[in-house]
Amino acid sequence: MLKGKKIVVGVTGSIAAYKTAVLVRLLVKEGAHVRVLMTDAAKEFITPLTLATLSKNPVVSSFTKGDMGEWNNHVEIANWADLLLIAPASADTLARMAHGTCDNVLLAVYLSASCPVVVAPAMDLEMYRHATTVTNLKTLAENGNTILPAAKGELASGLLGEGRMQEPEEIVAFVKKKFDHKLPLTGVKAMVTAGPTQEPIDAVRYISNRSSGKMGLALARELSRQGAEVTLISGPIALEPDEGIRTIQIETAAEMHTACMKIFSGQKLVLMAAAVADYTPIKPATHKLKKKDNNTAIELKPTTDILAEMGSKKKKSQVLVGFALETNDEMANAKSKRKNKNLDMIVLNSLNDQGAGFGHNTNKISIIDHKNRITTFELKPKNQVASDIVDKIIQEYFS
Repeated sequence: MLKGKKIVVGVTGSIAAYKTAVLVRLLVKEGAHVRVLMTDAAKEFITPLTLATLSKNPVVSSFTKGDMGEWNNHVEIANWADLLLIAPASADTLARMAHGTCDNVLLAVYLSASCPVVVAPAMDLEMYRHATTVTNLKTLAENGNTILPAAKGELASGLLGEGRMQEPEEIVAFVKKKFDHKLPLTGVKAMVTAGPTQEPIDAVRYISNRSSGKMGLALARELSRQGAEVTLISGPIALEPDEGIRTIQIETAAEMHTACMKIFSGQKLVLMAAAVADYTPIKPATHKLKKKDNNTAIELKPTTDILAEMGSKKKKSQVLVGFALETNDEMANAKSKRKNKNLDMIVLNSLNDQGAGFGHNTNKISIIDHKNRITTFELKPKNQVASDIVDKIIQEYFS
């Protein structure tokens, strides 16, 4: 049930942190991909090495890593997660979460997370009963977090009562139940393309475009989050795809065409977000071309229109979604592209919209469906844009 699920485990300063080792081990044993975040106080109770070894991933406890100050991207961690599980959650961390404090990487991930959040409190009896803790837990629950009530038993102080973190086996059983429902795209095979292609001129130079692959990768993540079995066919990008997403790396438009058509017929849902080159050099040199004083012409030929070929071969049971990046007559061009290429839906964005298009972390889109109905969205981060697109697809074809 947890196979392939991406779970971020947050560990805070509580003696119950020793239980987190067992919790992480059980989650990994169930097939989950686990990444661990620790506060500085948590490291007083259990070592990062222990949890890194059990999770099979480096532990994150600060905003930077390494001597060069490389950034631990808390937004990427939050977007990666299907679930944020904070266990144990100390009284201090609960208070910071309830009031929006953001002075460590765990809290930054919490405030950035759009996935479900489960909190397992652990503290002494009187701390758990205190009016401020009760209020903070109520606030967290009202904000949409799931609170696992502390268990009764012997506490570190020697007192008997509520305050113990629930046992790892109980927490894992709860998490399994949380995922024990059919997601909208469960069992749906989905293919996504992302990034640019690189068309060689010679042994070192190529023709390409400014696509970063961020939109395609966000779509692949959202489809996976909604239960789909995702294959990502990606041009050269700097971003790392998630575990659980099958990835095929390509460079040229011809390679993209071959990879796409090889699996297209077996896909229920196809989203073509890659910026595939329209032209490629006819005779790329096998060596590096030397600079000349006079002008040089490079003869180009059209690449195969992958989207049009898919549209011509699409079965009635398949859903094919295209993307249009336009600079003029945007809506008319997008409508024409949707009709001419037999697309079920097309996603339009314009380079005239500030913050949209290549290289940005945001996008502003309009979706045109098979009946030429238009749904327009505001400028949003690309992970939220991906959620809007996938929600629209689910609404139209999988509900």
